[in-house]
Amino acid sequence: MTRRNLISTAGAAFTAVSQSRIWGANERLSIALIGCGARGLQLQPHFQKLNAPLTAVCDLWRTRAEKAQSLAAGSRVFDDHRKVLEIPGLDAVIIATSDHWHARIAVDALSAGKDVYVEKPLTRTIEEGVGIINAARANNRVCQVGAQQRSGTHYMQARDEYIKPGKLGKIHLVRTWWNDGLSSGQARAASAVAPTGGHSVPPGLTTKPDDLDWNRYVAPVRWRPWNPPQFFNFRNYMDFCGGILTDKYVHWVDVVHMFLGEDVPLTADTAGGIYAAKDGRTVPDTLNVHYEYPGNWVCTYTNVPQAGLQREGIEFCGTQAHLRIDRTKFEVFPSDAREKPLVVECKTDLVEEHVANFIGCVKSRKMPNGDVEMGHRSAIAAHLGNLSWIERRRVRFDSERELVLPA
Repeated sequence: MTRRNLISTAGAAFTAVSQSRIWGANERLSIALIGCGARGLQLQPHFQKLNAPLTAVCDLWRTRAEKAQSLAAGSRVFDDHRKVLEIPGLDAVIIATSDHWHARIAVDALSAGKDVYVEKPLTRTIEEGVGIINAARANNRVCQVGAQQRSGTHYMQARDEYIKPGKLGKIHLVRTWWNDGLSSGQARAASAVAPTGGHSVPPGLTTKPDDLDWNRYVAPVRWRPWNPPQFFNFRNYMDFCGGILTDKYVHWVDVVHMFLGEDVPLTADTAGGIYAAKDGRTVPDTLNVHYEYPGNWVCTYTNVPQAGLQREGIEFCGTQAHLRIDRTKFEVFPSDAREKPLVVECKTDLVEEHVANFIGCVKSRKMPNGDVEMGHRSAIAAHLGNLSWIERRRVRFDSERELVLPA
């Protein structure tokens, strides 16, 4: 039996009977936030707004956890996610840690019978994905990956009204881009402590804070002494993440998979490098990646730290029309360039829609829009792009066995 067959068989067990409790329409869930950095603090108000206030907050830097606690009345502070999972009556956890902790915490939470909302990327390596999926299926848990486009109204409208009916004609090429090569989400997160940007360390934090457990932070990877650039800019280091591809591209390839119905590339071919940054990072700041899919189409991704370029977007290039989409709108361009494009603006909060879908599925026991298996497949594409860059070769992938083929 292949790894994909094992996952699919387990997935069939996810049904409405996986939880016997009947939820009231206004009944509150008990939810804990694990990882209280920038993304955790961004997610927190969405859960609170949707009648899911936090029972507990957890971070290995207590100062950061206490900041989240100050915004969640009545919540308890923890520094170890395993203690959080022991809270009586806890229904679900939000995982918003750095990427290298996602898999371990997700498996622990799912195995403890908790539903999980885990930020993208689901994994730091391809191999981690199957373990998370099997933990979700074996324990009949809802596991939503935080790729919010999956629940976005205008994304689903574009898919259902133009892609699925074939109004674009045959699509042979999808172009994606996100020109953000020198920024660091984690560095921006530190602005809650002191203004900063790019690859930098907040003032006063070159020395490790006494209430920050650095040894626990690095526990899943190779140990090294306190390194503030790596802590505050973790997305720039391969030990902790997959760089631009798992931070930015994973969002866009998830949309591509959702629209076109094929979710694992056959090949990945990456060109690029650390051309602009001179700060010790180990992930590239400039990339051009080509992916081939079984349905005879190619997906490309470009990232370059260049001023003046359109920051982000996806373009589905069809034989009859093409569609361009991002988080603000979608546009449909007819084959006749003299005709004006159709423009549909986004009028919703994508994150709120995605969180609402998760909460609804926790109560209904339905499969969420961004199910863990979908998140795993999108992460695979990002990881293959990184592997191609690291090994300086075109990588071929066996999607049935989920194995990188030898050169």
